[in-house]
Amino acid sequence: MEHLISQEWLQEHLNDPDLVIIDCTNFSDWSESDAMYLTTSAHGHWVEEHIVGSRHADFTQEGFTGEKSRFRNTIPDPQDFADAMARLGVYEGARVILYDDAALQWATRVWWMLRWIGFDKAFVLDGGWVSWDDAGGAVSDKPVTYPPGKLTAKPRPDMFCNITDVKAAMKNGTPLIDALSVEQFEGRENVLGLSGHIPGAVNIPGKSLVSPIDDSFYPLEELEGQFPWPKDEKVMLYCGSGIAAAAVAHVMVRLGYEDITIYMPGLQEWIADKDAPMVHRP
Repeated sequence: MEHLISQEWLQEHLNDPDLVIIDCTNFSDWSESDAMYLTTSAHGHWVEEHIVGSRHADFTQEGFTGEKSRFRNTIPDPQDFADAMARLGVYEGARVILYDDAALQWATRVWWMLRWIGFDKAFVLDGGWVSWDDAGGAVSDKPVTYPPGKLTAKPRPDMFCNITDVKAAMKNGTPLIDALSVEQFEGRENVLGLSGHIPGAVNIPGKSLVSPIDDSFYPLEELEGQFPWPKDEKVMLYCGSGIAAAAVAHVMVRLGYEDITIYMPGLQEWIADKDAPMVHRP
């Protein structure tokens, strides 16, 4: 098992006692009261139907995000996130299987955050909910009970970077990847308040890495040509709030890249900084 597992593998190992299966689906929407885009709970989506034995990572709950007054999906304190995952039953010796109903972008975000706190036994389910449901995998609408786990954060702070780091990288030629859609990158579409890109960025949309039919990742040999940089070179990724960028990071790790960092809070912060240069600022 290396970062990505197949539907067939999970079918065969669904009852393994050390598996913790987590639905990572979340939604984004406009909040009239806050006058900003916010992440909204997809817990009801999980309640309606989910992989048997799974539980839901709700990014509106404590421990999944940090300060919420200006930007969405900010990173929390590492131990707060470890505690949130422990409440979902994650413990040091567990194997964590992550899936979503969102082109694997939320699943890879949780996978990246678990690696960020030093937990390396997390795996993304290829095809996520779409493929599982289409294949007739075991599902349920019943509540799930499980004991809480215990997890101690051992942070790897370099896995995320900030706006100062990105501004410095622009001057020294560090590769910068924008994971938003082509339409957003080119300033032709504004989604969730995001349009345009940071000068010098290369566009590799997170959603372009998976099949629109079944949410499975395209084979690595088909994707590798999009990543021409040396495997040991530092690469910075960004999107709106670190969700789509995590899907790109997942592919890059599987390709063997060793020094990847995601800019947080991402383009939502960059756009708000009038001194930060933009191509096609909205």
